[in-house]
Amino acid sequence: MSNPNPLLEGISDAVGFVGGALAGFWAGKLIGWDIFSAGYDSASIGGILLVGLGGGGGLHLARYWRAKQQDDSSE
Repeated sequence: MSNPNPLLEGISDAVGFVGGALAGFWAGKLIGWDIFSAGYDSASIGGILLVGLGGGGGLHLARYWRAKQQDDSSE
């Protein structure tokens, strides 16, 4: 097993998280949930939840992609 490249880890984590958060943000906008609406109404909370879930999902996908790349290179 080779040592992981910290720069690749950091960049892929950041891209995955930000990409997922943006996907969650735009999904919320499509269904009418705006995270920047005034106050904390249910639409705002739902939008914040989608951004958080999207960011976490994107981070998970980035780490899955890195593990898959590492498995493919070791074969």
